[in-house]
Amino acid sequence: MALKNGLMRTLAVAVLLILVGCASATDQTAVEPPASEAATPAQPAPPCEADVAAAEAECKARQEDVYQVLSSLDRATFIGESPTKGDPNAEVVVVKFSDFECPFCAVAAVHMKDFVDERGNEVLYVYKHFPLKSIHPEAEPASKASWAAGQQEQFWIYHNGLFANQDRLGDALYVELAEQIGLDVEQFNRDRNSDAAQSAVDSDLALAAQLKLNGTPRFLIGGLLIPPGFPTDGFSELLDNLKANQTTQ
Repeated sequence: MALKNGLMRTLAVAVLLILVGCASATDQTAVEPPASEAATPAQPAPPCEADVAAAEAECKARQEDVYQVLSSLDRATFIGESPTKGDPNAEVVVVKFSDFECPFCAVAAVHMKDFVDERGNEVLYVYKHFPLKSIHPEAEPASKASWAAGQQEQFWIYHNGLFANQDRLGDALYVELAEQIGLDVEQFNRDRNSDAAQSAVDSDLALAAQLKLNGTPRFLIGGLLIPPGFPTDGFSELLDNLKANQTTQ
């Protein structure tokens, strides 16, 4: 599963640009400065070759850790019963580890919808639950509610509703959304409070722990761990590079 050095270098440079402020880890949209600002802030210097080499080495080491986990799982086991979109037989699997209470995950969800709409015939998109329970008290209940909606084949519309109403997460919203999309509410409540719901979330959390993930959202594209803050609007180009890399191996 070795990758061309060019891909690792691309990711390494992206990480460095994010760290020095040339790209934002919290907002992928360029914002014009207020008209009242007379002076333009000085731009950070681009990373030097030594910094790029160090970041590239770190990316490679981190990727090897991920490969060790992925090599121990076949495709079906890795995907499990997780919600998916796109081509079930696509060679490239894109995985998002996500938290419904994380504001960055909500932004990424919008970008991923556009990405899957555009490239869904080339990838299988998989959602994995990664509620950061220590800082987001409603993250796990929201995950279990979305899992319950999935038991009635309505995960993605429910997922959209949770992110659109992120400031209202709680039991009242979970039931309200279930009613709005026409779920059997009695079954929904039974499912979201079930051992099976907890087990599904715990399984994804265990996988995230194996992969040593420590924040959200985190992405895997074709087994490639994407660094935090890598702009999701760059995923299409990254997919092209990954597919080109696979054809030359």
